[in-house]
Amino acid sequence: MKIGIPKEIKSREYRVGIIPSGVELLVQGGHEVYIEKNAGEKSGFTDDEYKQAGAIIFQNPKEIYGHCEMILKVKEPQPQEYDLLEPGQILFAYLHLAPQKELTQILQKRKVIAIAYETIQEGNRVPLLEPMSQIAGKMAPMAAGYFLSAHSNAMGVLMGGCSGVLPSKVLILGSGTVAKYSAKIAAGMGADVMIMGRNPKSMAELEETMPANVSTVYSNRYNLEKILPTVDIVIGAVYNTGEKTPHLITKKMLHLCKKGAVLVDVAIDQGGCIETSRPTTHDDPIFEVDGVMHYCVANMPGDYPVTATYALTNATIPYVKKIADLGWRGASLQDNAIYGGVNVAGGFVTQESVAKVHKIPYYELKDILDMCSKFGDTDDKTTSY
Repeated sequence: MKIGIPKEIKSREYRVGIIPSGVELLVQGGHEVYIEKNAGEKSGFTDDEYKQAGAIIFQNPKEIYGHCEMILKVKEPQPQEYDLLEPGQILFAYLHLAPQKELTQILQKRKVIAIAYETIQEGNRVPLLEPMSQIAGKMAPMAAGYFLSAHSNAMGVLMGGCSGVLPSKVLILGSGTVAKYSAKIAAGMGADVMIMGRNPKSMAELEETMPANVSTVYSNRYNLEKILPTVDIVIGAVYNTGEKTPHLITKKMLHLCKKGAVLVDVAIDQGGCIETSRPTTHDDPIFEVDGVMHYCVANMPGDYPVTATYALTNATIPYVKKIADLGWRGASLQDNAIYGGVNVAGGFVTQESVAKVHKIPYYELKDILDMCSKFGDTDDKTTSY
């Protein structure tokens, strides 16, 4: 298979979809790898390193998209990339389609095979989301602590306090990977941390492993409204696989927050768990609503690309190789995780939660695969079904 890696063009997105060792693995397996010039520069990899591993360097994204059967990315295609997508082309990346109807419809229109990192699931694990959730979780308290400063028009409170002065109070919404790592860092910075979740098992595990300045509380509206007026920082760390994130903090509830408090909505990729959130960038990361600061950067790990690229590509490469070896159909039929990762195929939405939120017809992927077999369609790069 011909696999192409374009340079990421989302604002301040410095990660890259593959590292040289991944190129070497694919080339040894008989595949061809094409990478755009300087795509790995900010992640610490030169074009020469990719060439030594067996990749061919292309000068621009048009060459990549026009030549390759699978496009391997980090973030979802940006508007200037839409017209480059080819019918039947495999797109493997973070897509987060639940809050993005336009992109969903573009992928349908272009008849792309869109496989989303974030909906590949192994049991209760989301293995391609976990490494970035760890990084975003660790970043969230650092970002919150920085923007809690007076220069950001926030409260001007130091997260960990100091001798004779109480530390800040941090509320974390959710009890998964982001919550776990946010709590560890916030606690290490000296904050008084509360984790609000609904999974008794995960909260019990957190209580066993966290330091004494971390506590847990069951998530419901009553508890949230009681706690919001007491905290300086809220970190939204809610994720339901493939679904649009529910608004746990509504616009009406914002008046309960302290003036100058900081809300970090890590869930913004899936629409955000705070109603007043909207995606921001590393160049312009915060905004204020009713005196409350919002930090909603949609690609937080992109600002730490060396660490993030290693972590991401270590997780993705086994799936990339399986899709390359077997084709997307064979890989989907053999591996339930990849089957669940296919969000759009041949113009049809095959991820139920995405179809539901956008009110678009949903098709079971198996029916699409059966249709392919019925019409004798065995070529992965096909123009119709």
